[in-house]
Amino acid sequence: MTLPESPRIWVLADPRAGTAAQALGIAERLHEPFRRVDLAWGPLARLPLPFPSIAGLTPEARAAFAPPWPDLVISAGRRSAPVALWLKQKGARLVHCMRPGFGAARFDLLVIGQHDAPKPAPNILPILGAAHRISPEKLAAARAEFAALAALPSPRIALLMGGPPRAEGMDPKVAGAITAKVVGFAGSVLATASRRTGREAEAAMAAALAGHAHLLFRWGDPPPNPYAGFLAWADQVVVTGDSVSMLSEALATSGPVFIADPGGLGPRHTRLAQSLIEAGQARDLAAAPAPFQRAALDESGRVAAEIRRRGLLG
Repeated sequence: MTLPESPRIWVLADPRAGTAAQALGIAERLHEPFRRVDLAWGPLARLPLPFPSIAGLTPEARAAFAPPWPDLVISAGRRSAPVALWLKQKGARLVHCMRPGFGAARFDLLVIGQHDAPKPAPNILPILGAAHRISPEKLAAARAEFAALAALPSPRIALLMGGPPRAEGMDPKVAGAITAKVVGFAGSVLATASRRTGREAEAAMAAALAGHAHLLFRWGDPPPNPYAGFLAWADQVVVTGDSVSMLSEALATSGPVFIADPGGLGPRHTRLAQSLIEAGQARDLAAAPAPFQRAALDESGRVAAEIRRRGLLG
């Protein structure tokens, strides 16, 4: 919902899709009109600005900041924190995802992943993983849009392949081995690659999938992107542990979720996987395909409910 002329909710949308999705996912679960404010960063955004400011934005992006001012601002990421605090000076309440870098006490609600070990505070809401835009309603819509996936043999395994953070693509041998493992227990594979996967690793995935019932959506393939449909129709999900977004979105499904190691993971991603496993929401790929019971996780919905409970919408 993104209409009327002067919505009282603004969402600060970082250029990074995964970061923007955290703020947008929460706003969408409020079921209120909101204004999406796309942020574009200038040179000053590289600095850890320790005060409320829109100086980190490009002149074009700054032009979007004009009254009437919002009642509630939802933001995500360190760079957007000074912008949100600038809007607080105009009277807005603030909900922010991830650590803001400074001024934590000035935010009305901070939504921080448990894997980042936030210290307890009245304005901190720890969640598993990260907020995102895969809601129960979107899964239902995707199930209808991609109903043809029902014809693929069960169990349908969604394979969400990322790649090592800050690397030039995944090792093709690793990608092939993960895919082959999934093929070994899948009736069919619904596979998708990300920008971090790389063409060579995608080719290794395709080779491992050859001769088996599957769909492979490569990075940059023409739309429609079946990602949400893959999640909606999957009996189980296998997801690489490099992407906070993909891991969190996989947990929106109700089937077993298994985490694969793409290589190159640092301590933060390791802590994330461990937090999901300890919560009973996921298991290591080595445990697949043994089924286990888990409930679909809706952290974005929980944050939206907390916003209302705290009266942040007035």
